[in-house]
Amino acid sequence: MQAEQKIFRYPYAYPLELGRELPGFELSYTTYGTRNPEDDNIVWICHALTGNSNAAEWWDGLVGEGKYLNSEKDFIICVNVLGSAYGSTGPLSTNPITQKPYFRDFPTITVKDVVGTLEILRQELNISKIKLCIGGSLGGQQALEWAVEVPDLFQELILIASNALHSPWGVAFNESQRMAIEADQTWGDNTEDSGKMGMRAARSMALLSYRNYDTYNFTQARDNPDQIDDFRASSYQQYQGDKFVKRFNAYSYWILSKIMDSHNVGRNRGGIVHALGLVKAKTLVLGIKSDLLFPLTEQQFLARHIPDAVFQEIDSLYGHDGFLIEYKQLTQVIRAWQETNGQLQIAKIG
Repeated sequence: MQAEQKIFRYPYAYPLELGRELPGFELSYTTYGTRNPEDDNIVWICHALTGNSNAAEWWDGLVGEGKYLNSEKDFIICVNVLGSAYGSTGPLSTNPITQKPYFRDFPTITVKDVVGTLEILRQELNISKIKLCIGGSLGGQQALEWAVEVPDLFQELILIASNALHSPWGVAFNESQRMAIEADQTWGDNTEDSGKMGMRAARSMALLSYRNYDTYNFTQARDNPDQIDDFRASSYQQYQGDKFVKRFNAYSYWILSKIMDSHNVGRNRGGIVHALGLVKAKTLVLGIKSDLLFPLTEQQFLARHIPDAVFQEIDSLYGHDGFLIEYKQLTQVIRAWQETNGQLQIAKIG
């Protein structure tokens, strides 16, 4: 599959929702496939918290030749989120005003700010209609915000393991992770490695919210009943922390967690219910039965208030991370939804 990674540069001041501005920004994005003459084969993928623009890498069961999101027939776009660590403007980028990296001076941004940059890129690419926008977790939050802000843009909308308002429970997980970063004595240093060991602990905390009790019982069981140390669960948490430190930075992790906390589609729109009623796209909302971080009640709320939306539950051992793992179930339910033209409730699968 041919993937093209590109950089979009916006040279003008970009005002942010909380009052500050960025003196321009860059977005790293990846495309797959070919845009057809009718311009009716565009699929836009919104990635989750620490994803990148190469959706075929982290969603390889859904994206690629012959997959549900098929690069042989679809023109697929995925953009790295503003503030992230994978090519878009973020805390390690050089501030053109100071000619130094932003580090901790990078402004707090919101989901609305992120979607505003996607909208600027969309207009730059002269895209007037998107066949499908799909995202899970923070990606679903972006997709929903965009569908509320520009209701006529999308034909279809798929929201997976996401919500209309980030919950106090979700904020508490994120704040606990930021506290771990703050406890790192290097967090005050203006270096690329600042806060990394705190972030290592933060990622271990986060993993507990992405999985659940049954996941660990199955995948990290004790080697024997009498074991008192060197547990598989312990080494797994250490391994995940170490792996994450090698690919990310604490500044971006901090900023992205704040982006997620900011999510509220009802802000300045007359409330959440009114905002959800603005969505015009044919919408499928998917929830994961074992998800601790984004429980099913949140997806059921979306489906109840988005006009004519369909809700579908899938089962997974892997909790919230099921949206990155359960390719077969996701493909099955999405295809069934499309084959019924989004009009019929789909029988529970899993």
